[in-house]
Amino acid sequence: MQQYIIKRLLLIIPTLLGIMTLNFFIVQVAPGGPVEQAIAKYQGINSDAASRVTTSAHSEIKQTNSHYRGAQGVDPEYILRLEKLYGFDKPILERYFSMLWRYMQFDFGESFYRDKSVIDLIYEKMPVSISLGIWTTLFAYIISIPLGIKKATSHGSRFDVWSSTVVTIGYAIPAFIFAIILIVLFAGGSYYSWFPLRGLTSDNFESLTFFEQIKDYLWHLALPITASILASFATLTMLTKNSFLDEINKQYVITARAKGCSKNRVLYGHIFRNAMLLILAGLPAALIGIFFTGSMLIEVIFSLDGLGLLSFESVINRDYPVIFGSLYIFTLVGLLLKLISDVTYTVIDPRINFEGQ
Repeated sequence: MQQYIIKRLLLIIPTLLGIMTLNFFIVQVAPGGPVEQAIAKYQGINSDAASRVTTSAHSEIKQTNSHYRGAQGVDPEYILRLEKLYGFDKPILERYFSMLWRYMQFDFGESFYRDKSVIDLIYEKMPVSISLGIWTTLFAYIISIPLGIKKATSHGSRFDVWSSTVVTIGYAIPAFIFAIILIVLFAGGSYYSWFPLRGLTSDNFESLTFFEQIKDYLWHLALPITASILASFATLTMLTKNSFLDEINKQYVITARAKGCSKNRVLYGHIFRNAMLLILAGLPAALIGIFFTGSMLIEVIFSLDGLGLLSFESVINRDYPVIFGSLYIFTLVGLLLKLISDVTYTVIDPRINFEGQ
């Protein structure tokens, strides 16, 4: 197993390199980069990016043959200062290798627009995404696994039929639609005002006692977590049911029953370990999805400033340091979680051996 872990760790390097390389060159050639956005804002509405380059209006506007869109009529010196500010005064290959060298040292630079380092921004937004991700995953597994087992053992019964109907309807409703429904019903939208509408904690959080802080924290997370659970809950329930159904009819289960093993002994002593392998396979993807992408709409609706919202705004604003820095970190964490998942397989079922792979 140790040899397999070393191979997988070494494989992370070319995988990470390929992902970063592909995304770097795609983003670089995409229109609407930070220089073009600064030019557009300079010609129309003033912005922080433009004000960092110049503090006075240009008295003379010159024509330029710049390759940037909308650059006609803009002072070439102003464009040069923009290029220097954002690092576009250097050739693309030099910028690429410079980025790789800095990222090897976990130096992700500073955001173009937020005047903070990428690490500080991610650290600042992490509590929101971790809170949503951990609690959503925990409750989804706590609810879905027992429900999926119950559906598998009572396959075809009335309980299985109506619960499948509820699960299917829940899966068909997008999480953000369900979030809006929760707000309308329980957050002062039209009916009740039982839960807060925005933020992870109250304004007076620091003045509360320890137990009051826990209560306030859970009070703010109740609706976002409920909305986030919906999609993962439905998928995981059906996956659990199908995994157990596949195992229930196998020969080793029939043999265990023939030997007189009790129903619970067969279910949890034999079937559970094998059926749960497929469930565990989806855990890393579920964590990454909930942490960094799946929570974006939930963060917007409930005014939670987390990593999903940060990544979305960075792409819209072409904040390249944040885009590539967060991509590097998320990819690295995802690859490590996948390795941990494979190691977990061998702990649950010692018959699995990755040494030959």
